[in-house]
Amino acid sequence: MGEMGIDDVLRYLPHRYPMLLIDRVIECDDKKRIVGLKNLTFNEPFFQGHFPGDPIMPGVLQLEAMAQLGGILINKIRNKERAIAYFLSIDNTKFRKIVRPGDQMRIEIEIQKIRLGICKVHGKVFVDGEISSEGDLKFGGEVK
Repeated sequence: MGEMGIDDVLRYLPHRYPMLLIDRVIECDDKKRIVGLKNLTFNEPFFQGHFPGDPIMPGVLQLEAMAQLGGILINKIRNKERAIAYFLSIDNTKFRKIVRPGDQMRIEIEIQKIRLGICKVHGKVFVDGEISSEGDLKFGGEVK
Protein backbone atom coordinates (compact mmCIF):
# COMPACT_ATOMS: atom_id res chain seq x y z
CA MET A 1 0.00 0.00 0.00
CA GLY A 2 1.61 3.27 -1.08
CA GLU A 3 -0.59 6.17 -0.02
CA MET A 4 -2.99 6.52 2.90
CA GLY A 5 -5.59 9.23 3.41
CA ILE A 6 -6.81 10.49 6.76
CA ASP A 7 -9.33 7.64 7.15
CA ASP A 8 -6.51 5.08 6.95
CA VAL A 9 -4.32 7.14 9.28
CA LEU A 10 -7.13 7.16 11.85
CA ARG A 11 -7.53 3.40 11.44
CA TYR A 12 -3.90 2.73 12.38
CA LEU A 13 -3.33 5.42 15.03
CA PRO A 14 -5.16 5.86 18.34
CA HIS A 15 -4.38 9.61 18.36
CA ARG A 16 -7.09 12.21 17.79
CA TYR A 17 -7.28 16.00 17.75
CA PRO A 18 -5.40 17.88 19.11
CA MET A 19 -2.63 15.26 19.30
CA LEU A 20 -2.93 13.77 15.80
CA LEU A 21 0.15 15.01 13.91
CA ILE A 22 -0.09 13.06 10.63
CA ASP A 23 -2.39 14.24 7.82
CA ARG A 24 -1.57 11.64 5.21
CA VAL A 25 0.94 9.01 4.14
CA ILE A 26 2.47 9.47 0.69
CA GLU A 27 4.78 6.43 0.64
CA CYS A 28 4.78 3.15 2.54
CA ASP A 29 6.45 -0.13 1.67
CA ASP A 30 4.69 -1.96 4.58
CA LYS A 31 8.10 -3.30 5.68
CA LYS A 32 10.76 -0.74 6.51
CA ARG A 33 10.01 2.79 5.27
CA ILE A 34 7.15 5.28 5.44
CA VAL A 35 6.78 8.95 4.45
CA GLY A 36 4.00 11.21 5.71
CA LEU A 37 2.87 14.82 5.69
CA LYS A 38 1.68 17.29 8.32
CA ASN A 39 0.32 20.62 7.12
CA LEU A 40 0.68 23.30 9.77
CA THR A 41 -1.74 26.19 10.08
CA PHE A 42 -1.84 29.04 12.55
CA ASN A 43 -4.87 27.31 14.11
CA GLU A 44 -2.73 24.52 15.63
CA PRO A 45 -3.28 24.79 19.41
CA PHE A 46 0.44 24.80 20.27
CA PHE A 47 1.13 27.89 18.12
CA GLN A 48 -1.10 30.01 20.38
CA GLY A 49 1.30 29.70 23.31
CA HIS A 50 4.63 28.78 21.68
CA PHE A 51 5.39 31.68 21.25
CA PRO A 52 2.86 34.53 21.00
CA GLY A 53 4.05 36.93 18.32
CA ASP A 54 6.66 34.45 17.02
CA PRO A 55 4.92 31.06 16.68
CA ILE A 56 7.12 27.99 16.21
CA MET A 57 6.36 24.29 16.45
CA PRO A 58 7.90 22.71 19.55
CA GLY A 59 10.70 20.28 18.76
CA VAL A 60 9.15 17.64 21.01
CA LEU A 61 6.04 17.68 18.81
CA GLN A 62 8.21 17.09 15.75
CA LEU A 63 9.52 14.01 17.56
CA GLU A 64 5.94 13.02 18.35
CA ALA A 65 5.03 13.28 14.66
CA MET A 66 7.95 10.98 13.85
CA ALA A 67 6.76 8.50 16.48
CA GLN A 68 3.19 8.57 15.18
CA LEU A 69 4.32 7.88 11.63
CA GLY A 70 6.55 5.07 12.90
CA GLY A 71 3.55 3.72 14.81
CA ILE A 72 1.52 3.52 11.60
CA LEU A 73 4.24 1.47 9.92
CA ILE A 74 4.71 -0.85 12.90
CA ASN A 75 0.96 -1.38 13.22
CA LYS A 76 0.80 -2.23 9.51
CA ILE A 77 3.70 -4.68 9.87
CA ARG A 78 2.03 -6.32 12.88
CA ASN A 79 -1.39 -6.15 11.22
CA LYS A 80 -2.89 -4.32 14.21
CA GLU A 81 -5.07 -1.24 14.27
CA ARG A 82 -4.74 1.51 16.87
CA ALA A 83 -2.15 -0.35 18.95
CA ILE A 84 -0.22 1.93 21.29
CA ALA A 85 3.55 2.04 21.59
CA TYR A 86 5.37 3.98 24.29
CA PHE A 87 8.66 5.85 24.00
CA LEU A 88 11.58 3.98 25.52
CA SER A 89 14.33 6.34 24.40
CA ILE A 90 15.19 9.20 22.09
CA ASP A 91 18.82 9.50 20.98
CA ASN A 92 20.98 11.49 18.58
CA THR A 93 18.31 14.17 18.23
CA LYS A 94 19.04 17.42 16.43
CA PHE A 95 16.83 20.41 15.72
CA ARG A 96 18.13 22.28 12.70
CA LYS A 97 15.38 24.55 11.34
CA ILE A 98 12.42 26.33 12.89
CA VAL A 99 8.97 25.10 11.80
CA ARG A 100 6.27 27.78 11.51
CA PRO A 101 2.60 28.12 10.59
CA GLY A 102 2.12 27.57 6.86
CA ASP A 103 4.92 25.00 6.64
CA GLN A 104 4.40 21.46 5.44
CA MET A 105 6.41 18.83 7.28
CA ARG A 106 7.57 15.85 5.26
CA ILE A 107 8.33 13.13 7.78
CA GLU A 108 10.44 10.11 6.83
CA ILE A 109 10.83 7.04 9.02
CA GLU A 110 13.07 4.06 8.42
CA ILE A 111 13.04 1.06 10.72
CA GLN A 112 16.49 0.19 11.99
CA LYS A 113 15.56 -2.85 14.06
CA ILE A 114 12.59 -4.74 15.46
CA ARG A 115 13.28 -7.33 18.14
CA LEU A 116 11.28 -8.75 21.04
CA GLY A 117 8.55 -6.16 20.66
CA ILE A 118 11.02 -3.24 20.69
CA CYS A 119 11.34 -1.10 17.59
CA LYS A 120 14.12 1.33 16.76
CA VAL A 121 13.62 3.84 13.94
CA HIS A 122 15.47 6.79 12.47
CA GLY A 123 13.23 9.73 11.70
CA LYS A 124 13.68 12.97 9.80
CA VAL A 125 11.44 15.99 9.37
CA PHE A 126 11.94 18.12 6.27
CA VAL A 127 10.50 21.56 5.51
CA ASP A 128 11.03 22.91 1.98
CA GLY A 129 13.58 20.17 1.31
CA GLU A 130 15.76 21.03 4.34
CA ILE A 131 16.06 18.91 7.47
CA SER A 132 14.25 20.52 10.37
CA SER A 133 14.84 17.74 12.90
CA GLU A 134 16.01 14.16 13.13
CA GLY A 135 16.59 11.49 15.70
CA ASP A 136 16.63 7.84 16.69
CA LEU A 137 13.47 6.71 18.45
CA LYS A 138 12.92 3.49 20.33
CA PHE A 139 9.50 2.35 21.45
CA GLY A 140 7.47 -0.71 22.30
CA GLY A 141 4.78 -2.11 24.56
CA GLU A 142 1.45 -2.20 22.77
CA VAL A 143 -1.59 -1.95 25.02
CA LYS A 144 -4.38 -3.21 22.76
